[in-house]
Amino acid sequence: MKVAIFTFSLFGINTYVVYDPDSKKAVIIDPGMINDEEESAMAGFIKRNGLKVTNVINTHLHIDHAIGNKRASKMFDAPILAHADDQFLGARLREQAQMFGIAEKIDEMSVSSYLNEGDVINVGNGRLKVIHVPGHSPGGIALYDEADGFVIVGDSLFESSVGRTDLPGGNHATLINAVKTKLMTLPPNTVVYPGHGAPTTIGREKAGNPFLV
Repeated sequence: MKVAIFTFSLFGINTYVVYDPDSKKAVIIDPGMINDEEESAMAGFIKRNGLKVTNVINTHLHIDHAIGNKRASKMFDAPILAHADDQFLGARLREQAQMFGIAEKIDEMSVSSYLNEGDVINVGNGRLKVIHVPGHSPGGIALYDEADGFVIVGDSLFESSVGRTDLPGGNHATLINAVKTKLMTLPPNTVVYPGHGAPTTIGREKAGNPFLV
């Protein structure tokens, strides 16, 4: 499968479109668009490549990763998927938005169905395996494409860093344990696509991430 990255401005959030170039099926992961210009950028890419969006997936339900859920779901007629342990965050999206003074940017939305550890999301001929990586939020997940050697990790892991754990439901010890046991056990050449910032690899983080010593 192929991965397209959109970095949307308000939160510097990496929104991913993962797609199978043969079947033209696609998923949108962590939609961060908040205005018509960003929505048009996403829609234009989908249209130019003749893609059919089958799901909108959240690695977790913090406002920066879910603010575009309603837009993306409506635009592409696609269900919203997330982990059940983040349900309380989804119910508080408007409250989260108020903290940033952008309550008008968020519409009420509901998750269509909840994901669990080990679930597999088919994207045409491709497969994304759900890995539960709690700690940044209780329902944080990563999406692993074993065949193509990449994992989309949300805010659990970054280049030389890990996610913050001072937000509701966060727990540092839980996060470090999850990253070590769920992500660092992936093949070293696995490309890591984080929620913010540049991609890295499992091998690079295993060798030099100071939070994982």
